[in-house]
Amino acid sequence: MSKPRSLALPPRTQARQLHTARGDFAVLDTQPSGERRGTALLLPGYTGSKEDFLALLGPLSEAGYRVVAVDGRGQHETPGPRGRAAYRRRALALDVVAQAAALGDGPVHLLGHSFGGLVARSAAGAAPGAFRSLTLLSSGPGRVARPQRIRVRALRGALALLPKERVWLATRWLDSRGEEPGVTDPPELVSFLRRRWMRTRVAQLAGAGRLLLTDPDGVAELSALTLPLHVAYGADEMVWPVPYLAAVAARTGAEHTVVAGAGHSPNVSHPKELAERLAGFWAMAERVVPVSS
Repeated sequence: MSKPRSLALPPRTQARQLHTARGDFAVLDTQPSGERRGTALLLPGYTGSKEDFLALLGPLSEAGYRVVAVDGRGQHETPGPRGRAAYRRRALALDVVAQAAALGDGPVHLLGHSFGGLVARSAAGAAPGAFRSLTLLSSGPGRVARPQRIRVRALRGALALLPKERVWLATRWLDSRGEEPGVTDPPELVSFLRRRWMRTRVAQLAGAGRLLLTDPDGVAELSALTLPLHVAYGADEMVWPVPYLAAVAARTGAEHTVVAGAGHSPNVSHPKELAERLAGFWAMAERVVPVSS
């Protein structure tokens, strides 16, 4: 889970509903400073939300990009069905294709963080013409590392047996074990994190967890894409093994970014460094002539 350090909206950012052919989605839509160089669509990870990208929106907009961070179906402020079929990979991917179309800016740069990368990969495969490039940020393909698989299984099992509030308290306690002594979250952040957890559908949490546990090695799928590819992660990434992510970048010929000093969420901890690398990659991708699919 990414945990934003501030909930303040950057300049030129509007919290609104994005109306698409597949329903309405809650987004943070940040307009560029000066002339627009392109548009990017950002997908959050497991137990996350659009707010995970708050620190990244400003630097990217200063670089000239319209940046739209979205809550997927059943996440935080976007409603979602209760049935598990609604959270299968193809359904989520088609949502992203519809979101890109609704932005009205032509092909967009697509970025998926963690679980969002799994969805982004499927969306790019389903409709490559909708996207200018694909960035997997702290994301596979392939199953997550063993410690994370244990955690996801435990979370899914707890949600099946216990009230959501009790699961929230348990996860908060576990997360606090990894924090530095004496460091506490401000009350407004704790309130936000609880509200996000309680608003996210159990079916979404169960479905996303299932996909994280069963994701196949999708390197061949990535290699078959005709759009520019970027694999980015922190040097201290812990959800996917770093050697595996490096091998994915090498096998696919992707642009490869390792953010020094960052863990699973460079979008929160190192937004300026990440934004600089993203803007450079996107500028390169804009110069690439799309290959007809």
